[in-house]
Amino acid sequence: MPDVIADLTLIGAQTIADRVSMAAAIDELQRVLRAGFDPEEDLPRGILDVPNGQLLLMPAAVDGAVGQKFATVAPGNPARGLERIQALYILLDGTTLAPTAILDGTALTSLRTPAVSAACVDLLANPDAGDAVIFGTGPQAVRHVEALQAIRPLRSVELIGRNTERAAAAVDEARQYAPDARITVGTPDAVYDADLIVCATTASDPLFASDLVRDDATIVAIGSHEPQKAELDPALVGRSQVIVESRRVGTSEAGDVIRALEAGTLQDADLVTMHDLFTGAVAPATDRPRIVKTCGMGWQDLATARLAI
Repeated sequence: MPDVIADLTLIGAQTIADRVSMAAAIDELQRVLRAGFDPEEDLPRGILDVPNGQLLLMPAAVDGAVGQKFATVAPGNPARGLERIQALYILLDGTTLAPTAILDGTALTSLRTPAVSAACVDLLANPDAGDAVIFGTGPQAVRHVEALQAIRPLRSVELIGRNTERAAAAVDEARQYAPDARITVGTPDAVYDADLIVCATTASDPLFASDLVRDDATIVAIGSHEPQKAELDPALVGRSQVIVESRRVGTSEAGDVIRALEAGTLQDADLVTMHDLFTGAVAPATDRPRIVKTCGMGWQDLATARLAI
């Protein structure tokens, strides 16, 4: 009988970093969407509450490949010096469904989430967008500097956090990804001057007022997949073009969208899916802000994981 474990290829965080650049991940995600894949058809994710957090089970089957991410969300981990989200990713043979590789799913998530954001922002943001404000000081906030730099030359970045020391540390780390940009610790009023706004926090309530956002700005909200949490003001969501991964995920997991729907500032028919955007069914708006709201889906992990093999 074959030894399944012995036959597996193990791919750690450094190997993923060496083999898959941010630009390559962005390009692959765009390719999958432009080729016609509709995230609405992605396999449903399982979210299970356990003591001290959640288990996320994220299967996917795309382009003949199959994979499964096993992730955990532990809100108390940052205080312990650990990642809030940790994961393993299992790649399977598309024909036999035999496991072929196990990847560091934490590193994979850290790469694919900002790559998904940038894949969409690349289509939505003005060509000369280069001034960014990022709410959050964790790994996702920092990696979004890398992702935005991959699609637009950044002029300035302001990182905003509740803890001044963490914000300063995030600034120091982010400078490696955009060495020519002015990167500093910022305050929420910087939103008014921003072309690009990223929300990568665990906030339960909006981070800034709608009227601070210019009509030519592009906003990314990635902080939560929980219906009761929202980083964006319902008024802002209502006056913006809102792009979601799929209508199913957007209306069941995206708290920013759900709150706006409940407030009546947004209608279900107003949502634009990534499939709509990348197939050209809906054009990017030019007269109002553009919002990309993601919760994370299995196809994104699978598309990115294949690049590391």
